[in-house]
Amino acid sequence: TATATIMIMGDTCTRGCRFCAVKTSRNPPPLDPEEPEKVSTAIAKWGLDYVVLTSVDRDDVEDQGAGHFRRVIQKIKEKDSDILVEALTPDFRGDLNLVTDVATSGLDVYAHNVETVERLQGRVRDRRAGYEQSLSVLKHVKAVNDIVLTKTSIMLGLGETDSDIRSTMDDLRENDVDVITFGQYLQPSRRHLPVKEYVTPEKFEEWRVEAESCGFKYVASGPMVRSSYKAGEFFLRNLIKERDAVAS
Repeated sequence: TATATIMIMGDTCTRGCRFCAVKTSRNPPPLDPEEPEKVSTAIAKWGLDYVVLTSVDRDDVEDQGAGHFRRVIQKIKEKDSDILVEALTPDFRGDLNLVTDVATSGLDVYAHNVETVERLQGRVRDRRAGYEQSLSVLKHVKAVNDIVLTKTSIMLGLGETDSDIRSTMDDLRENDVDVITFGQYLQPSRRHLPVKEYVTPEKFEEWRVEAESCGFKYVASGPMVRSSYKAGEFFLRNLIKERDAVAS
């Protein structure tokens, strides 16, 4: 499977999560209106069959970038409808109309990360993010497009307990999330949150088995697993093929 991850909407985020090294600003440069065409052309030239689109948060833009996401996805599909598109999106401040814009754009996998367990949200994420808000995004995707696969990711090593993780998995399954990934949190700099624990590969494997028993359709779990990089694109491609075969 030829895959790539592309970050759209610039390299400057309007939020300041304490785990993330992406640079931040209240007023980043404006969105590039030519980006949907540029990205779709590059992807077509590269001969990809699976692409992950990720982005910074853009609270400075009226629709927080939802329309831009939609245009990029639609341009990719216009050039080659067989390319599978996964979008790892911001929370759009919980505006479900904006979530709908992306969820109905023709994408195949809608990813949005809860990042950590509920108890640690306030310490780890920007104050404008939130556990319930992220769950509402994932739930709404299924409400408006029940054939799209939904996906989320949790970083381990931030001080969460086993009970915290199990509660999070239960909440995600209650909201019909299909795919979950677990990876090790690594401190980007001294300014960021310290690592509380380096989780063993054996423990990551235990979480994979337990998550599968909870009903997730696919689980990627390991110290170097990242939600938008090599997190099961080949397996997800097969899931999408099976879904399309049933639909036809």
